[in-house]
Amino acid sequence: QVQLVESGGGLVQPGRSLRLSCEASGFTFSRTTMSWVRQAPGKDLEWVSVLANGSPARYRDSVKGRFTMTRDNDAHRVYLHMNNLKPEDTAVYYCAIHTPATPSRPRVKGQGTQVTVSS
Repeated sequence: QVQLVESGGGLVQPGRSLRLSCEASGFTFSRTTMSWVRQAPGKDLEWVSVLANGSPARYRDSVKGRFTMTRDNDAHRVYLHMNNLKPEDTAVYYCAIHTPATPSRPRVKGQGTQVTVSS
């Protein structure tokens, strides 16, 4: 059974940092391209970052230079390091198995973790 469990969200002030973590199980993690997607209040899901094993991560333009996605294949985890957070980053963040045809609507994602950026 595929499981993705996110953690690390919270309330932070603008300009601060957070690290999200996702523990994966039930599939061959090292061979799987993973992603992070997010959903802001009243908006659709949007992809944030994608990371295949052995390739550099890709990011949506609005987070380039601020977010870094990494993976630990031995621990079956992916991380999203978020720096210089902005109010517009407020959203529920989901770890997902990347779906190339619909990157913003992955077929498999976790339950999500809330990130709120506010002063």
